[in-house]
Amino acid sequence: MNFKKTAAAAALAIGVSTVSFTAVQAQTIGVSWSNFQEERWKTDEAAIREALDAAGAEYISADAQSSSSKQLSDIEALIAQGADALIILAQDSQAIGPAVQAAADEGIPVVGYDRLIEDPRAFYLTFDNVEVGRMQARAVLEAAPEGNYVMIKGSPTDPNADFLRGGQQEVLQEAIDAGKITIVGEAYTDGWLPANAQRNMEQILTAQNNEVDAVVASNDGTAGGAVAALTAQGMEGIPVSGQDGDHAALNRVAAGTQTVSVWKDARDLGRAAGEIAVALAGGADMSTIEGAEKWTSPGGTELIAKFLAPVPVTKDNLTDVVDAGWITQEALCQGVSDGPAPCN
Repeated sequence: MNFKKTAAAAALAIGVSTVSFTAVQAQTIGVSWSNFQEERWKTDEAAIREALDAAGAEYISADAQSSSSKQLSDIEALIAQGADALIILAQDSQAIGPAVQAAADEGIPVVGYDRLIEDPRAFYLTFDNVEVGRMQARAVLEAAPEGNYVMIKGSPTDPNADFLRGGQQEVLQEAIDAGKITIVGEAYTDGWLPANAQRNMEQILTAQNNEVDAVVASNDGTAGGAVAALTAQGMEGIPVSGQDGDHAALNRVAAGTQTVSVWKDARDLGRAAGEIAVALAGGADMSTIEGAEKWTSPGGTELIAKFLAPVPVTKDNLTDVVDAGWITQEALCQGVSDGPAPCN
């Protein structure tokens, strides 16, 4: 068992007040990032830190740098440093299993952050990713109700990639069945890396002689790679989707080279993760977390999960992300002289 929890339990057993003990032994929350180089995760980290600071808890972290094996050793190190709870952004949902087992062996609760860890011992916290996929497809379909579609998917090791793809297909199926649209290319993006998405898009454009009318890309990084490939062929401006509300992507929405970025306010997700980790470290049962629900994964595992609601951002509601303090007007409108509000 975790030393701090064991000591606190022993103190209770002999009737000693633990107030001064816990004041000295503040909770430590360990966070394992899959790849901290992505813009998105800096915002999440700041929100997690804010929640931990408010609770008087300590933050420790490690960056797996897109390596599933490094992530396992990172988590071992976080446990050795005295983590009372772990927040894990899994690089590989299958390979992360031994880390969850190691945490369980030490009585350390785990929050699976934004990516499914198919283990009932991990609390699953994310946005509704199937709905994100639906939102992406709806926006692209509205902009291009007919034509040749390309599907640039996420990482094959991340279950979110297939959740998103399932939501996209739900929306597109009717138009496919009616013969209005045809999916002419589809590819997973290793590691969600923009360079890999760009390479996939380039290969599909070559195979299709540039006869592509829309791209459903599964996040803003892959959207950026797709847009780069399209721009190189003079095709910038055809509908492209994304998600995360990355600043570069929102600027592309303002400039007209990306159609939608489904905004998952990482501040809300990070704050929730910090609060949940502190509660679980303090002994709370997963089922008692506010907003938690029983959820069965596609693999049939019954989990306790909490899903936050996403918001699609298009040229029609760009002002919302500025008003929310997510991005400055200057950053949103950089290089855009006559775009949609507030860039006009």
